[in-house]
Amino acid sequence: MVKLENMKNISLSDSVINLDHGDPTAYEEYWRKIGDRCTVTIRGCDLMSYFSDVNNMCWFLEPELAEAIKELHDAVGNAATEDRYIVVGTGSTQLCQAAVHALSSLAGTQPVSVVAAAPYYSTYVEETTYVRSGMYKWEGDAWGFDKKGPYIELVTSPNNPDGTIRETVVNRPDDDEGKVIHDFAYYWPHYTPITRRQDHDIMLFTFSKITGHAGSRIGWALVKDKEVAKKMVEYIIVNSIGVSKESQIRTAKILKVLKETCKSEAENFFEYGHEMMKNRWEKLRGVVKESDVFSLPKYPEAYCYFFGKTLGSYPAFAWLGTKEETDLVNELRRHKVMSRAGERCGSDKKHVRVSMLSREDVFNVFLERLANMKLIKSIDL
Repeated sequence: MVKLENMKNISLSDSVINLDHGDPTAYEEYWRKIGDRCTVTIRGCDLMSYFSDVNNMCWFLEPELAEAIKELHDAVGNAATEDRYIVVGTGSTQLCQAAVHALSSLAGTQPVSVVAAAPYYSTYVEETTYVRSGMYKWEGDAWGFDKKGPYIELVTSPNNPDGTIRETVVNRPDDDEGKVIHDFAYYWPHYTPITRRQDHDIMLFTFSKITGHAGSRIGWALVKDKEVAKKMVEYIIVNSIGVSKESQIRTAKILKVLKETCKSEAENFFEYGHEMMKNRWEKLRGVVKESDVFSLPKYPEAYCYFFGKTLGSYPAFAWLGTKEETDLVNELRRHKVMSRAGERCGSDKKHVRVSMLSREDVFNVFLERLANMKLIKSIDL
């Protein structure tokens, strides 16, 4: 009789694995060990009102979530929270749209150009083109942007998809028309060394990529300017009339546990995540080295103030390239591996984005298939 576990392995070995989306199920085992400490009980009579704090500009932000956000950033040391407005959103996707809307509505001339340096997060294109707004317009790669007038540059650091540390690219002297939105979804110590306390006008963070709780759909923005924050809140009110209180309460509970354990040797989530990501990257680099047809970016080491030592970077996504003249996303698909095409990120067919955040068994199947791949050269690049 075939055991259930063996049946599962047989099924997985023959199935299509999806590493296109960054579904962060890799952290399930850690939270399973934490047990009931993150359990939240919500009665039928709780959280019924639209309003959380009528004295706050962002009146749908639960006070305990605001407190948990500040405490976690203070403990990790990755972002300044003083003298800032916290705007909560349904993931950082909604917050990015809200920030683009806010900055565009306050600009003197429209449409405002929106750019990001390639390779960029592919969803930025969809976020800025889907509603066909007349207030802003996607202008593509920031490296070649030279259009006059107001613009918004989206800076993701560490970058999605290639994991590099990013700064602004469009730096015009004496130009006050340019605005920047900094996306720090991956600026946490399990992915990259915390080299400084970030201090920018608009900084976006997402619950999903910190802890893996993507299903809660919670993100937050730290905003300096009151008018920008007000416009972002207005956008979210029109778009979704606030943000789920149940999700906020759960997020607050988990962030507090995260903060309480982040200095613990036995339960430090960031230590757990760092070791897991390091192990996965070492395995992937080993397969790539043996293949002699694939490539991966190299990341410099840096001193991490959170861990108190020099460390490497282990991004949430692998920017996998090939030395052959081939369409890599189709080659991986031929081996039942779904990935994100480099062309969607402003790059080329020889690169793909692969999620490093899948469950362990899925990641191991990916490594096995990658090691056995033989590429077919393309004549139509």
